[in-house]
Amino acid sequence: MGSTQNLPYWQVNIPEHLRTAECPDFLRSLSDKDRGIISTPDSEYEMDSWPVVREKVAQNRLELFQRVPSDLRRYLGFVWKLKQDYGSVMNFILSQRLQWTLPITPRGRPFELDDDIKVLRNDWPYGIDKRIVHLVVWTKFALEEDAATGDLTDTARAEIDAYVRKAFSKMPPDHVIWFKNWASLKSVKSVEHFHVMLFDPAMEFVNEITNGDVPLCERE
Repeated sequence: MGSTQNLPYWQVNIPEHLRTAECPDFLRSLSDKDRGIISTPDSEYEMDSWPVVREKVAQNRLELFQRVPSDLRRYLGFVWKLKQDYGSVMNFILSQRLQWTLPITPRGRPFELDDDIKVLRNDWPYGIDKRIVHLVVWTKFALEEDAATGDLTDTARAEIDAYVRKAFSKMPPDHVIWFKNWASLKSVKSVEHFHVMLFDPAMEFVNEITNGDVPLCERE
């Protein structure tokens, strides 16, 4: 690929014959964080190990999760096109991934009925150990937050804990973690969801709990 020194950020991680003189539309107006990631060669990116992932979740430092630079580029390009085609990320998630229609109304109490919940693979996972499987649990019911802190209430946290322990009981407890993004970190703000990460699970189990879902990053 040649040296990446002094390249414009949008040319990094791109073969020389595919580099463009002008910045692509989907890479304009990036945050400082995203621009810094995009301008980093993949070869310099260090994947998070399972202990590092667990520590970030335990400390609630979710903003420290990042994607591999080239994966972030693909993700940003995908989201940009998706907004052109569907109007918003939420419209795409609802119609294509969840196949739910508005208004989203649960039939039962939180975690009572299976059809109020859908577990899918994370379409664009973070730059983490390849043995870690990142899932997203989408719910038709709200996960109650404390208005003052923006964090989950103790009741909601206990409900999620109980669900995760039961749904992922085939996994060793120390191979399962969950977290819910702060509102400021959510890429999809209008559909309730939280994240579950599994360390080195049997893919038969992953396929069972996701009904054979394939993340979008593997379909491209």
